Amino acid sequence: MTQPTPIRGVLPVVQTLFDETGAIDTTAMVGELNWILDQGVAGLTTGMVSEILRLTEGERRELSEVVVGVARDRGAMSVVSAGAESTRTAVAHARHAESIGADAIMAIPPISVALDDTETFEYFAAIADATSIGLVVQDASGYVGRPLSIDVQVELFERYRDRIYFKPEAAPIGPRLSELRDATGGEARAFEGSGGAALIDSYRRGIVGTMPGAEVCWGIQRMWRAVTEGDWSVAYAISGPLNAMVSLQTSIDTYVAIEKHLLVRQGVITSGAARRPLSFMIDDETRAEVDRLFDQLKLVALELA
Repeated sequence: MTQPTPIRGVLPVVQTLFDETGAIDTTAMVGELNWILDQGVAGLTTGMVSEILRLTEGERRELSEVVVGVARDRGAMSVVSAGAESTRTAVAHARHAESIGADAIMAIPPISVALDDTETFEYFAAIADATSIGLVVQDASGYVGRPLSIDVQVELFERYRDRIYFKPEAAPIGPRLSELRDATGGEARAFEGSGGAALIDSYRRGIVGTMPGAEVCWGIQRMWRAVTEGDWSVAYAISGPLNAMVSLQTSIDTYVAIEKHLLVRQGVITSGAARRPLSFMIDDETRAEVDRLFDQLKLVALELA
């Protein structure tokens, strides 16, 4: 069997863009995706902040096809979100992702029910067994509410070690990442998943990459280069304004609103429209603070380029 393409580096989670009718704006998406890749990142990812939970089944496939297509044309990697509320649906998304050429899939556990370890393992195992590409197990505890146990993750690693990855998001991120690393003899491959806020600490604990938002991926790419080269002064200089910005993003809707605002500000997209209903819409004072932090981040990143 052919070994799956290894994934690593900075893989931003893209924003889904909508036209005036509320449909996915494919043309605008292609522009966004090419801009992201122009920043020197390793590839593209779809995930929770891509608003996948608010897309129809057909739209999720459409989004996946656009993302994988652009990544393939640019010689970049692509990771497609396949998590769902049922194993059957998740498997269908995973198989579709593999059929269109994605390098890996990423899955959260169902969010409408708290699963025990056995059910959780069987859910992820079914996705892995249905495909031959990489699988990123996302511990989306901020949305699911219950962290994936280390035991389940170790069991998944032991069965699928050649193509399994992890994206730990449960607090405390650092110690849990180290626990997974130590329980797998240092072999588990993990991605930082807190928008770059835990990148430095996570890198010291052995991650192979990060999956931040797309809006300041140029800054995170520079930060990734710094940590991989051991240039800690640069990494810490970037982390200051970046972490302050991430601290304002406390839910999916805040991530979406702030990320789209900054993409509009940079001229990457023309509309920050998001799918409703929404629990958060950016107010003037939050927008002003985000802009101040963005200016600081840009200044630091340019000085250290």
